Amino acid sequence: MNEHPTRRTGQRIAAAIATLFGIVTLFAGSRVLLGFDPGYVVFRPLLLYNTAMGIAYLTTGVLIWRRLAWGRFGAGAIFFLNLVVLAGIIAVFRSGGAVAVESLRAMSFRTIVWLALYLATTRLDRRRAPA
Repeated sequence: MNEHPTRRTGQRIAAAIATLFGIVTLFAGSRVLLGFDPGYVVFRPLLLYNTAMGIAYLTTGVLIWRRLAWGRFGAGAIFFLNLVVLAGIIAVFRSGGAVAVESLRAMSFRTIVWLALYLATTRLDRRRAPA
């Protein structure tokens, strides 16, 4: 059975976004870990989490490319983890902790991107090739 071309194109786009997001995340996190000053207070646990998640983002990008169902699972897991971390840093921020507004924005963006990737891969995984 041939795979639907729209599904394959969507799968490649989702994989490219996830992979690129992983590369950018690893690059940005590594720079700060190596001493680059981003211009705001860095909440180190968040920095370490995000840098480590760069590897998960790359891995999930490869999974989306090779095995869509597994990639969908990875995207869903990343979305959930990012949502939990976002809730945690919001709580720290509201209690007066050292979390910059920029960190809240960036984590919100990450969470939204991974929700979109999860929804896209779910939709793609449900498409069936024409008979």
